[in-house]
Amino acid sequence: MAFDAFALIIVMLGIGMVLGRLGMLDAAGAEALNKVVLYVCLPAAVLRYAPQLTLEPALLGVIAVPWLLLVPVVPLIVWLGRKLVWRRDQVAALLVLVLLGNTSFIGYPLIRALLGDAALPYAVVYDQFGSFLIISSYGLYVLARYSGEHTPSAREIAGRVLRFPPFLAMLLAFTVMPADPPEFIANGLQKLADALPLLAMLAIGVTLRLRLARAELQPLVAGLSLKLVLMPALAWGLALAMGLPDLMTRAAVLESAMPPMITAAALVIAHRLAPALASAMIGYGIAVSLFTVPLWAWLLSHLSFAG
Repeated sequence: MAFDAFALIIVMLGIGMVLGRLGMLDAAGAEALNKVVLYVCLPAAVLRYAPQLTLEPALLGVIAVPWLLLVPVVPLIVWLGRKLVWRRDQVAALLVLVLLGNTSFIGYPLIRALLGDAALPYAVVYDQFGSFLIISSYGLYVLARYSGEHTPSAREIAGRVLRFPPFLAMLLAFTVMPADPPEFIANGLQKLADALPLLAMLAIGVTLRLRLARAELQPLVAGLSLKLVLMPALAWGLALAMGLPDLMTRAAVLESAMPPMITAAALVIAHRLAPALASAMIGYGIAVSLFTVPLWAWLLSHLSFAG
């Protein structure tokens, strides 16, 4: 594990929290940083690392893992909601936030820090063909169904996917971008990609809150347990069952172990579906994941049986 890289991630998160508390950087500033990450750094990382992927059948397994996780986890959340008498909006929030992890802004930096650059392309595949497509289809459907809005059409979903900058970068990476571009291009993309974890964690720290609403305690604990413990355990089992190579297995499991997606939480809050629960899932999820994700990485390195 690249301890220095992981330590820098934690430091930048702390700096962001301090700047936010001192009023030196507000939510609008954090949003601007997020846009730089989304529209500049993230596409640069995709263009830098995705062309290095060898298109092999095993990659389909990496893509399949987040989709297959929907099968057992969605009915489990619905069942828990009925059993524990959760509100409808709480069930909706967990149906989105448990299934969708922060596989880019937090996932990319942690994957690089814990597994190295060689694993980042697999994280990109998991994120773009898994998390992004899931929030653009399943996520929008859940939000529309539980908030009373119209269900998005296939055309609307496809339009959102095709307008997403990292996805466009992925298409370019697999078509026209060479694995070994000219040095000045490679160096430029590398510098932008290196800025991704610093800016992302700084922005997250600015808006990170650890306030707990008492009424949301039970679904919060259940949601984080499902997200940070059950999801990676199931992903590990799926990866082993599909016989994924070791590095692919580790990347897929760690991506599934990431805390809830901030973008998904923003959508949940915008649809007025348990906003206090959504905020708590993000704040506590990030804090707890800084311990659980490295723990999963350690378990994978000591107990991995992938080929």
